[in-house]
Amino acid sequence: MKNQIIMTHKEARRYDIIKNLMNNKIDGTQASKQLNLSIRQTKRIKAKVKKKGIKGVIHGNRGRESNNKIDKKEKDKIAKIIEKTYPDFTSQLTHEKLVENHNVTWNYSTTRRLRIEKGFSTIRKTKNKKHFTQRERKECYGEMIQFDGSYHDWFEGRCTDTGLEKEQCLLLSVDDATGNPLATIGKNESIKETFKFWKNYIKEHGKPVAIYLDKFSTYKVNHKNADHDKEFKTQFQRALEDELGIEVIFAHSPQAKGRVERMNGTLQDRLIKEMRLANINNIKDANKFIKKEFIPKFKKQFNVKAKKEGNLHTKVTKKEKESLNNIFSRKTQRIVRNDYVIQYKNRYFQLEETQKNIAVYKKDIVIVEEHLDDSIYINKQGKYLNFKELPNKPQKEVDIKLPVITKQKSNYKPPTNHPWRSFQFSKHNEKTKV
Repeated sequence: MKNQIIMTHKEARRYDIIKNLMNNKIDGTQASKQLNLSIRQTKRIKAKVKKKGIKGVIHGNRGRESNNKIDKKEKDKIAKIIEKTYPDFTSQLTHEKLVENHNVTWNYSTTRRLRIEKGFSTIRKTKNKKHFTQRERKECYGEMIQFDGSYHDWFEGRCTDTGLEKEQCLLLSVDDATGNPLATIGKNESIKETFKFWKNYIKEHGKPVAIYLDKFSTYKVNHKNADHDKEFKTQFQRALEDELGIEVIFAHSPQAKGRVERMNGTLQDRLIKEMRLANINNIKDANKFIKKEFIPKFKKQFNVKAKKEGNLHTKVTKKEKESLNNIFSRKTQRIVRNDYVIQYKNRYFQLEETQKNIAVYKKDIVIVEEHLDDSIYINKQGKYLNFKELPNKPQKEVDIKLPVITKQKSNYKPPTNHPWRSFQFSKHNEKTKV
């Protein structure tokens, strides 16, 4: 057993070729071709075999310790750091943090081997997955933005915001050409939260050509007739497509918008652990950290260069900028009742006796706008109406004889039970918008 020599298949084949060369069965040129080496290297191996025998084809460094071997004490020290601070990090993120925070000069492979050796990581078995052909990236920045919401416990149970202790929603956009991300954490993927996201996006970056997202009910009316009837539109489609001219494209599968889906997975690993290290436990601090620290560093490391230079975002016009509050509001159609009251979400709004901008008739169609700050506006043909909110539901609808409200006050005297006469509006309940 002491004289047993273990050889690789390659070394055994090399020894057979050299033996044939030494026995004059082949010449040096033929041997070099079989070994895929130069004639000079072949001669060198032949000389070693003559001197050492079969050991001449075995690499001289086999069994020796590497000159660059890391000291055991240093490995144990780094292993303790990993165990204390980065036990559930990926090998790549662990390596980045060791370099960034502990001045470790190892390469990634050494860090990975140490994690596997100490049991912090395992070698993944590859699975046969369904193959999807990857769509090429768009050519220019701003040509298409992928967008998605990801529900997750982003604070790992540390969230101090009331009602959000278990789960929050990350709203994420990814530029298809460059991978440039923009992210905020909110309560959910509701129209109000998505409107806040896109209002800030457009103010900062401008209007992209298209937005690519899934068929979640916030974005698309999932009704069999919706694709054939333009009236079946969500608030999101109305604001982005009709009022801002941004194309909204719906993906038929999660794989279709794979870039934003994969980045959600990446952030569920990286962002969570970065916020843990920064001891962040609420949405306000998280969004400040994401914008000022996490995203700039992430972009520097992972962004790619677009195929073509240029920015296809369109700057918002002065008129659009002034109308963003109006555009990103929930708009609902309502009818003026016979007593000039408008009902919305079990709230009642009494139009005032005079209107500065436009005449209002009974049964007129108006638009109730619920803005992001929860304020209410009533709009008729682009003009805002004066109104006051009633504290309680009117007992009975009164068909008053005033046919129209104008900018001039009429001599008509309303019934004694009508709010214009019988109710004194308090400053607390007054919400007049002109």
